[in-house]
Amino acid sequence: MDFNDTPQEAEFRKEVRSWLDANAPKHLEAELKRASFGSNGLESEDPIKASKAWQKKKAEAGWACLHWPKEYGGGARSAMERVIWSQEEGPYAVLSGLFTIGHGMCGPTVMEWANEEWKERLLPPLASGEEVWCQLFSEPASGSDLAGLRTKAVKADDGSGDWIINGQKIWTSGAQNSDWGLLITRTDPDVPKHKGLTMFFLRMDSPGVKVVPIKQANGASGFNEVYFDDVRIPDDQRLGDVGNGWKVSLTTLMNERLSIGSGMSTGFPELFKFCMDMEIDGEAATADSGVRSKLAQFAVKQSGLKYTGMRAISALSKGETPGPENSIGKLVAGATMQELAMYALDLQGEAGVVWNEVSPQNGRFQAMLMRSPATRIEGGSDEILRNIIGERVLGLPGDIRVDKDVPFKEIPTSGKAKA
Repeated sequence: MDFNDTPQEAEFRKEVRSWLDANAPKHLEAELKRASFGSNGLESEDPIKASKAWQKKKAEAGWACLHWPKEYGGGARSAMERVIWSQEEGPYAVLSGLFTIGHGMCGPTVMEWANEEWKERLLPPLASGEEVWCQLFSEPASGSDLAGLRTKAVKADDGSGDWIINGQKIWTSGAQNSDWGLLITRTDPDVPKHKGLTMFFLRMDSPGVKVVPIKQANGASGFNEVYFDDVRIPDDQRLGDVGNGWKVSLTTLMNERLSIGSGMSTGFPELFKFCMDMEIDGEAATADSGVRSKLAQFAVKQSGLKYTGMRAISALSKGETPGPENSIGKLVAGATMQELAMYALDLQGEAGVVWNEVSPQNGRFQAMLMRSPATRIEGGSDEILRNIIGERVLGLPGDIRVDKDVPFKEIPTSGKAKA
């Protein structure tokens, strides 16, 4: 594989660098470079306002959602040009975190399944950062089994054609800052669980929607519970046919794993620099053979992730759509991040329990450790990803699924099982 830019790509990279040099919010650069996973590190400005301002500036110059068509607010650029932009944006890409779900997951789903009128209404303000989206999928009772969801959508009995939604979602990232949500519901309990689902989109300020932030171990509240109490959704806000929600959700999930896996940092560059700067018993940490061995192990994983990502980039450059193999990136990166953060705290000794501005690396690894377990659940748990890789990449026999052809209403819950 040739990793060098073509002449056209080199010219585009030069154009990107020139624009960033003239327009990037350099007054935020130092803070953004100190960002830890789960936090953009901004203290001098409101993170939401700063993120929206940067996205708007990119959109006005044609740099927002580079791979989207121009009529939907994108740049109509090639997949490789999108990759080059992401490589060059550097620390300022941290400001795009607010829009990861909208741009990487909800937007592509709307683009594939909504009618033209809705696409023209929804996608441009999403691309420009004027509106934020969230993904209303996970539920308390179903764990990693998305098809086990119980949020119900039934037709209103007033002849309007509207749908009435009741139920609960959980672990919804960014719901408290979102204008719109992509919502999957159960519309038919009399068929097997994958066949009775229907997808909608709705305003998050709709009557009957209640968002409750969840306090996390790292002190943040990025996740939320979302309750639906007789929420009314017009039928024209349905994506796909009634009962075809699982197929629609696969569009979201494939893009989710690509977005999360390709953009997830393991923290290795930060750990390497930390080890180069610190001392153990009066000597450089890297003089210790155990430290060097551990860094080598992390370097191998980091290299594997890099070149696995290059395979996806190569597929994009050929006009191909990356497939289930992108689950590898998220699976390995999530576990590596957690292991790496634990090792960094071990190196810090007693200072590892301190999490403030006087701690080593300003608490970067402490924050990473507290946030990293969630990375192994969100976007598909480790177990789900291993099943995907085993079955759809390696061609291994599928897991035994005893409820595959059973009507959803006949699947016993834990309460019924005990009765």
